[in-house]
Amino acid sequence: MPSHDFRAPRLFVDAPLAQDARVPLDRDQSNYLGNVLRLAAGAEVLAFNGRDGEWQAAIEGRKRPDGLVILQQTRPQDRLADLTCVFAPLKHARLDYMVQKAIEMGAAALQPVLTRFTQASRVNTERMRANVVEAAEQCGILSIASVAEPVPLERFLSQRPADRLLIFCDEAAEVQDPIQGLQAARETGRGIDVLIGPEGGFAEEERALLLRQPRILRLALGPRIMRADTAAVAALALVQAVLGDWNGKSA
Repeated sequence: MPSHDFRAPRLFVDAPLAQDARVPLDRDQSNYLGNVLRLAAGAEVLAFNGRDGEWQAAIEGRKRPDGLVILQQTRPQDRLADLTCVFAPLKHARLDYMVQKAIEMGAAALQPVLTRFTQASRVNTERMRANVVEAAEQCGILSIASVAEPVPLERFLSQRPADRLLIFCDEAAEVQDPIQGLQAARETGRGIDVLIGPEGGFAEEERALLLRQPRILRLALGPRIMRADTAAVAALALVQAVLGDWNGKSA
């Protein structure tokens, strides 16, 4: 993996990036660079857009930063493993945490699903997208994960491709070695969906529906009950270590 400069500020910009291109900054970006980081014209940052890799860029502007001039590429664009974090939404800070950690763990997509015991009735997907961008900026990630609108669990299951592996993190499953179970599912077909349920668990009819799905792996996450945000981190770590890109393989 190419080395990453963790000292330089990183900025996500929704614009094409190429040498000598000029990219305008919006008000929030200008405020962040000028008033928060105290950077002036000529200072250098790293810019990325999720498509064209990462680029060294210099700030332009007289009184305040109002644009970037793109200098040279520092890293080529990569591609995330085909890994979707599917979860029952949580409230406020815990949802922020789950989203940020899923991005750090390498999820390529986030899909909220509504279950019988889902705690949060409203999902702010714009806030989720902002958390995705912030996590990518802070952690040197080049790709921006997609954020889907919430759908009922039944609809999600009916619409997902049947050849994707569904990893169902089930607190009612018999506790066995999760690594062994994942190793038995190495041939993953068209990617992996990791499903984390709500704090109250799945209703029995939901569990029955899940267990009827093709290419499903029912996974216990040890002998203790975890909070949903913790379970997401634990499950994604296991999946990435055995089936994902932590070992040079991709989902």
